[in-house]
Amino acid sequence: MADQSPQPADPRRPRAAAAPPRLTRAVVELEQHVAAGGWDQPVRLFALVPTAELLAAQPDLADQLGGDALLLDPGHLTPVEQEVPAHDGLEELLAGIVWPPEVAGTAVAVERLVLPPDAEGALPDDPAAAAAFAAGHPGRQEVRLAVGVLRDGSRECAVRLRSADRDQDVRSGADLVPGLARALAATLED
Repeated sequence: MADQSPQPADPRRPRAAAAPPRLTRAVVELEQHVAAGGWDQPVRLFALVPTAELLAAQPDLADQLGGDALLLDPGHLTPVEQEVPAHDGLEELLAGIVWPPEVAGTAVAVERLVLPPDAEGALPDDPAAAAAFAAGHPGRQEVRLAVGVLRDGSRECAVRLRSADRDQDVRSGADLVPGLARALAATLED
């Protein structure tokens, strides 16, 4: 969990366009699903597929996914968890993924340590030293990030602090982790 990339966005940056409600809903629901498993989890990767298409291909999933109500929402997305291959870091993992056209988007849930902005200047360049520095910093926060992107460029992030581990305290926004959103978007390119 000491991998420090990518960092949350600088609040002075221009904000990204708002994500469509279907992406926001999918990312928040995905984060809540992952949260049910507690903390200290490995990276979890998801394909985001249109629920109507998934149910058309596999009608036996209707009861598991909520039945006919989802068919009434043609934009609903279902996260389909993927097996994560062995990797040396999140960047390496994402660099090796290319999604087929049937996948409308992708999402990842990952836990990280984040530091206050004033600590970034003191962060060592060496990854191992940076991890040790972050782990020992008194202002560190443990967070879970769930980031999703769609092929149209929409993106959304949900953030849960370990120190405020309640669904009502999860915050979301389109530009909270722009580097990770860009890396995810690259997996959707032809």
